Amino acid sequence: MKVALVHDWGNQVGGAEGVLLVLKEMFPDAPVYMSMYAPAVMPEAWRTWDIRTSFMDRLPLVKRHHQPFLPLYPLAFEQFDFAEFDLVISNKSGFCHGIITPPEALHIDYCLTPTRYVWDYRSYAHHEGIGPLANFLLQPLLTYLRVWDRLAADRVDHFIAISREVQRRIRKYYGRDSVVIYPPVETGRFTPAEGHDDYFLVVSRLIPYKRIDLAVRAFNKLGLPLKVAGNGRDRAVLERMARPNIEFLGWVSDGEQKALLQRCRALIFPGYEDFGITPLEANAAGRPVIAYRAGGALDTVVEGKTGLFFNEQTPESLAAAVRAVDEVTFEPEIIRQHALRFDKAVFQRQLMQFVEEKYVEHIKSLR
Repeated sequence: MKVALVHDWGNQVGGAEGVLLVLKEMFPDAPVYMSMYAPAVMPEAWRTWDIRTSFMDRLPLVKRHHQPFLPLYPLAFEQFDFAEFDLVISNKSGFCHGIITPPEALHIDYCLTPTRYVWDYRSYAHHEGIGPLANFLLQPLLTYLRVWDRLAADRVDHFIAISREVQRRIRKYYGRDSVVIYPPVETGRFTPAEGHDDYFLVVSRLIPYKRIDLAVRAFNKLGLPLKVAGNGRDRAVLERMARPNIEFLGWVSDGEQKALLQRCRALIFPGYEDFGITPLEANAAGRPVIAYRAGGALDTVVEGKTGLFFNEQTPESLAAAVRAVDEVTFEPEIIRQHALRFDKAVFQRQLMQFVEEKYVEHIKSLR
């Protein structure tokens, strides 16, 4: 079985890139197709891969600012040739599910989310601060992209969703069924510590939809220590907003992140996320999570055992949940055992079982 992997773009590191890394471990000989690739900002391990890019890789500025090139992504992915492959797995948050595969090839899409700024544009525009004129000018493009995205979904043989929230969106926007296989978490990197320190923790990119502003406003009111690990374009604004009890650490190494998670009172997870790897990393370190009651957190947080929810994305609602932490006894080992259900080995086993089952069905259908 000759396999190809498809990924949207290689110019930023996030959860999608973590999934791709595990897929490459599972299929080490598979080439990786993507719209463009910026080796200098991506993990060094990628430099040994067979990465095949589209014409977009040669466009000026695309690797630094890829959003303005939205109209070109459908064309970029439709021009790839997959005639030599038996199985193609796309790892999609943007447009890479829109590849055209021959009838003999099985196409399985691991869907991180239906394209956020196509289907949830109003929320995206609000958080990004897109003005009325730009919003007006974007409407014809968004209509075109929604039509293309919906038709492109029909080219996929099987969808896998990363959470029940994403499964619901696949049904709503694409009219397709899917199975849920949770993303891989490297739980082996984390172990519980003896006791904990007094600070709360955020680990995140500092960008609008992550809603780190909620955490800052809540802890401004609470006066409790909060450490914020991560960088992003919102950092300067958040720092100006924050009181002295809030410390911005910037980028931290894997070792530093592990120590921070082990020693925090709880991880704060204020955004509406498709899934969320960091809460499970905190759980693997034996620490509870305070999360907004929506999205992927509903699949990963067990209230009263592995964390607490807050019900409204307001500083007051989050602050109330933070105050409630002291009223609950959390058992680090129980929290860690919960995280192990999402371990990388579980993902690999479930995905391979699904791939093998669907490939056998596919081969029979061709006879």
